[in-house]
Amino acid sequence: MIGALGLYNYWIVVALMMTGLYVVISRSNLIKKIIGLNIFQSSVFLFFISLGKVDHGTAPIASHTANVHGEILYANPLPHVLILTAIVVGVSTTAVALALIVRVYEAYGTVEDDELHKAEHSP
Repeated sequence: MIGALGLYNYWIVVALMMTGLYVVISRSNLIKKIIGLNIFQSSVFLFFISLGKVDHGTAPIASHTANVHGEILYANPLPHVLILTAIVVGVSTTAVALALIVRVYEAYGTVEDDELHKAEHSP
């Protein structure tokens, strides 16, 4: 099933990406913006993992099993390894962002973006 419904993971990627982008643009709370960025980042992870899938592909280990056409298809492990690295970087970036938000809250008493702009530009 190669129709539009057969590519459901790409529809999920688009839905997650648009949801994350909407949250980042529409919310003024800094913590909600970080959550929106994490949703957006998860959609990118899912997209790269979906691109790395090979139909009827096997792990790149020496084996002698061929598919129905007599050829051996191997799945490339590089996208999955890169996503594992990106997940670690994403968690670290989120931790740093939340630590900065804590410092902003301690300094200004709020995490709302518009209130921070008012506090920054007031005499």
